[in-house]
Amino acid sequence: MVTIYHNPACGTSRNVLEMIRRSGETPMVIEYLRTPPDRATLLGLLDAMGKRPRDILRRKGTPYAELGLDDPALSDAALVEAMLAHPILIERPIVATGRGIALCRPSETVLALLDHPVPSFTKEDGETVGPAASASR
Repeated sequence: MVTIYHNPACGTSRNVLEMIRRSGETPMVIEYLRTPPDRATLLGLLDAMGKRPRDILRRKGTPYAELGLDDPALSDAALVEAMLAHPILIERPIVATGRGIALCRPSETVLALLDHPVPSFTKEDGETVGPAASASR
């Protein structure tokens, strides 16, 4: 099963979703701004990715600065609280498959998580990517 924490307003997220679908998967799509993860889910995703909250904290287009989240002294717990209160602060898309869980930025990161990745994919911006290109990075 493939799960994507998706924001349909995000081009990267749309590209990832389309790569998943073209690989033959029918993902569970969670529009995380409408259905935010709860604390246990968010902490589980972070743990599975081997990331800390600041690693998946979105700055652009969010209340990041207004909330003072640029303070390096803020604890992981405080950052998680901010993400739970303001899900827009969670960077996207996050994809979970049997192969692992990853923040898929850039979008071609998802290819390593898929059993049958597309040989090539043209993103919305016109860039063509594929597993060989991802492996050489």
